[in-house]
Amino acid sequence: MKAALFREFQGQLTVETVPDPVPTPTGVIIRVEATGVCRSDWHGWMGHDPEIHLPHVPGHEFAGVIEEIGDRVINWKSGDRVTAPFVCGCGTCRFCEAGDQQVCPHQFQPGFTAWGSFARFVMLEHAEENLVRLPQDLDFTAAASLGCRLATSYRAVAHQARIRPGDWLAVHGCGGVGLSAIMIASALGARSIAVDIDPAKLSRARQLGALETVDASCEDVCPAIIALTGGGAHSSIDALGSSITATNSINCLRPRGRHVQVGLMTGEDSRSTVPFDRIVSRELELYGSHGMQAHCYHELFALIAQGSLDPAQLVSRTTSLEEALPALTTESAFGETGIIVIDRIG
Repeated sequence: MKAALFREFQGQLTVETVPDPVPTPTGVIIRVEATGVCRSDWHGWMGHDPEIHLPHVPGHEFAGVIEEIGDRVINWKSGDRVTAPFVCGCGTCRFCEAGDQQVCPHQFQPGFTAWGSFARFVMLEHAEENLVRLPQDLDFTAAASLGCRLATSYRAVAHQARIRPGDWLAVHGCGGVGLSAIMIASALGARSIAVDIDPAKLSRARQLGALETVDASCEDVCPAIIALTGGGAHSSIDALGSSITATNSINCLRPRGRHVQVGLMTGEDSRSTVPFDRIVSRELELYGSHGMQAHCYHELFALIAQGSLDPAQLVSRTTSLEEALPALTTESAFGETGIIVIDRIG
């Protein structure tokens, strides 16, 4: 099959012909029709994920069609249109049995623990536990945003931040995750404030539902949010992943507010200083958010079906596998206002 792979971290990413994958007894082979280019793929290429073994094929936001099934797969068949979370549970541990596959200690992650979707085919382990059936009227390009950014943001906003209609939600960082969070907040009846240093991203955030914006390059973020909300946000999300954005997310909250960390914290940021004095005095809640379980996707599909949420709005452009590689390795893809989707693999 055709696939993009690298043989050393921060090394050349090339398109090559490699052997087709073979399904495990509980796995399936999926023909990739569309796959997103995500900042997490860049983190993997940089060497920030210890689970990656070289050589490696990245890619984890995919939608496609089942090509082949393993011997123990019962409820799926060739030809089914599917996607999957980027965190796939084992299905048998106590966390999976409780419905918390997103924190399964034995998780399977295409593009990280195994070869991913920057390829003609991708193998998905534990298919019965992790596959998500796509609605017939949802095209593959739009569906490619569901596996990571839109689903991750939905869980962060709806389940972790517990947003209610009328609440104020601050979103720090308006890349794919941040814009997804703004769209979801709007669909759920909340009021969102977009924070970024890029005026183009702030403009896009308004188009997708943000009621207010804060330009972090020239404004004092927390006082601005506190003033706009009349006392602070009810919930706040760090969708970027840095010491500055995480601290701002905590400090912009009203008493008993909720901070949700979605952006990956790497390097020195992974041991970021935390304003515990404010957390204690204001009884703030802090949550991590790591993907979304397959069994929760029906909530997203319901918003899409009723017209409250359109994942296609997140897609800034489509491209071929070859054309996507420079964007990934230079990190330039993440300066765009939206998601790049590979829809031509060959």
